[in-house]
Parts: sequence; C-alpha cells; structure tokens
Amino acid sequence: MLESADEPRRGPDLRTDPLTGRPTVVVGSRQGRPNLPQAGCPFCPGGLEAPDDYDVRWFANRWPALGDERCEVVLYTPDHDAEFWSLGVEGARKVVDLWADRTAALGARDYVDYVLVFENRGTEVGATIAHPHGQIYAFDQVPPEPLKELVDGVLETVPDELVVSTRGRWTAWVPAAASWPFELRLASADGAGALTDPACDRDGLAALLVDVLARLDQLFDAPMPYMLWVHQRPTDGGDWPDARLHVHIAPLLRSPGTQRYVAAGELGAGVYFNPVVPADAAATLRGFPGA
Repeated sequence: MLESADEPRRGPDLRTDPLTGRPTVVVGSRQGRPNLPQAGCPFCPGGLEAPDDYDVRWFANRWPALGDERCEVVLYTPDHDAEFWSLGVEGARKVVDLWADRTAALGARDYVDYVLVFENRGTEVGATIAHPHGQIYAFDQVPPEPLKELVDGVLETVPDELVVSTRGRWTAWVPAAASWPFELRLASADGAGALTDPACDRDGLAALLVDVLARLDQLFDAPMPYMLWVHQRPTDGGDWPDARLHVHIAPLLRSPGTQRYVAAGELGAGVYFNPVVPADAAATLRGFPGA
C-alpha cells in the first residue's frame, strides 16, 4: 500500500492491522538514529547537512521512514536561533516556495502518489534538533487521513467568532470541532488544490504562517510546541476536483506548561475531548498582535 514488499529486512516494512485496517510502516533501522547531534548543529552552515551557506535548503533524510529517498528535511533558515515567525514574510515565502518545488519534484516520480509537508516543533513532539526545519514524506499511495478528507471531508464555512487572522486570500481559524486546544486551520479562497498551483497565493500563506505562529508563541509567553502539516492534491494523476490546499496546526499546550495529552479513552473510542472552547481559543489568539 504505502511501501513495496521488497525493502531490505530492516528497511521500511508496511503492515496493515487486520482488525482496524490501519497501516503501520515498521522501520527498525530508525531505532538507531541519534537523538541529539554529537558535535555542533548539523543544520547550521558548515555542519554535516549544510556544508555551505544557504537561505533555505533541502536534503535527503539519513534516517528515512520510507525508502527510495522519499523522506526529505527542509531547513528554513541558516539562523539556528530563529523562529518561523521571525523569518518575516520574505523568509517564510522562501520556505513555501521550497515546499512547492519539492512537491513538484517528488510528485513527478511515477511511484509517488502523495506529498506530505510537515513540521514537528519542540522536543515535546519529538524534534531532536532545535534548528528551524520541517520534513517532507512522499508516499506511494494517498495516506488514510488526507484520503478521508478528500473523499468525505468538506472545509467548513467559518463563522466570524472562530476567525483568528487573514492575510492575502488566506484565513486562519479555530475549527468548531477542534481536537486540540488552540488548534488552527489555514485555507485560501483562491481555490488552489496544491502548493504548485499557479492560483496559490504563496505570499498570503507565508504571511499568515508568520502571523499565527507568532500568536502561538505569545499565548503562554514561551515557544509553543506544535505539529503542522499541509494537505494538498495527490500527485497520482487523478483529477481530484474537490481537493483544496490547507494547513493544520496542532499546538501541544492547553495552558502554561501543561501539555494536552491524548488519553486512552480518546484513542480507544476515536472521539476527542477538548477542554478549551474553540470560540474562546480564537478570541484569545485574536488578542495578540501577530506578526
């Protein structure tokens, strides 16, 4: 489904749970990956993964979760201590452009059906290197979550009370049925289905990412750990006329220093319990100046 069966024994091995139908890629080779760099930051100029100076940069992940060089790392800036929002709109636009370039390059491979851009920010969500960066996975089939959205999902009509910010043609809001406290969803009125579409307002997306990520860092006066992912049109050659480019942001903290843990009742039921009222979350985020 997501990986061929002829991978090396310790390479990526797709398995599907016969009870739930949920796919899992078992990657024993990643168990040995280093948790922290041994000497210096490998993402800073002159480091292992960035021997030369750069504005933005990508490279193949040395510890891939998928084979055939389908896992990449994207470096947002040479500044180790930067935050995404501190890049400004111009710097963020370079990141968005690189996401689009890699989507096009990976999606052009005849065995790649879906390109997922994502970021884990903070040690709390598993980021082992603090240098600003994200990742890209290129799947050989549309994964279950984006597929479910494409087949069954509809981006909601957003009431004003849930809107946090707008930039260009892009809007950020707290979903009415948010699973995460201060969860955000970003989408554009331009109708673009992918980062690569000519209609995509990349300036607006860059500006809105800078704005809302700055708000999240102000929320508890500390860097907000978060998970971010981009859902876009598959690259499998299908029409997918209803595909609409959008961004999910799942912040980890529900109050200062307090993580939002996903409990057994939620995982076991598939029903989430959010302690923060979405309209209150939106109002709180609107109260900060953004960037």
